[in-house]
Amino acid sequence: MNQTSTGAVGRPAGPIGSAEPVLQAVGLVKRYGNVTALGGADLELYPGEILAVIGDNGAGKSSLIKALSGAIVPDAGEILVEGRPVRLPTPIAAREAGIETVHQSLAVSPSLDIATNLFLGRELRRPGVLGSVFRMLDRSRMRSEAARHLSELGIKTIQNPNQAVETLSGGQRQAVAVARAAAFGNRVVIMDEPTAALGVRESRAVLDLILRVRDSGLPVILISHNMPHVFEVADRVHVQRLGRRVATLDPSGCSMSDAVAVMTGALDPAELPAGALAPAYS
Repeated sequence: MNQTSTGAVGRPAGPIGSAEPVLQAVGLVKRYGNVTALGGADLELYPGEILAVIGDNGAGKSSLIKALSGAIVPDAGEILVEGRPVRLPTPIAAREAGIETVHQSLAVSPSLDIATNLFLGRELRRPGVLGSVFRMLDRSRMRSEAARHLSELGIKTIQNPNQAVETLSGGQRQAVAVARAAAFGNRVVIMDEPTAALGVRESRAVLDLILRVRDSGLPVILISHNMPHVFEVADRVHVQRLGRRVATLDPSGCSMSDAVAVMTGALDPAELPAGALAPAYS
């Protein structure tokens, strides 16, 4: 059981293998000339879990996540959402499928306020003719909705949705990006290195926020190089190496050094202690 500053957080109820994956990648292949970034990559994300994706540089984890978020189109393989094959030729298509991604660069506009950033590209219009004909924005509703989303995620360090993002700290900006993903992602939230540029205190706040997103009902894919963070919040750990998955680990049954050894190829997954592999793939 994970422990956070907000108390104990349980792992997904019931055997993972008994549920249908919310998001699944089957045999994804992506080549760039003679370079194979993905060589038959698989991934399963189940309801109510945080799945960490780890891998050394060049392991293909970025290409895998780009395929799932619509940033690249695989040369072969299949992506399924709730058991149904989908095509994700663009990030917009991924969003329409309910997959929201928080990129490492955050993609927030510093000069705009928090509410505008939350609804960027999905602005709410005024009701009636003012919205349909004159395309006037319903700024008051966007402010109230932004405040509601921030409150539901327990983000208490941001009180004013009219505040410009450029006045926020790194952790607060990350919170805005996560709140936007949680507000519009109705199936999956993908987070790419969310604590990479943050200090200890802000990293703690973002980790708590990730747990709250999971507890709100949205499964999370977390890409991170920070092993302590991975082992603190992840329910399962997907290890990517040489363009494909080599193991899915149970963080409660193995050590960080075991995960690093599998990730680098120093240890064969078959040599792991009993209970190290996640039950669905042991």
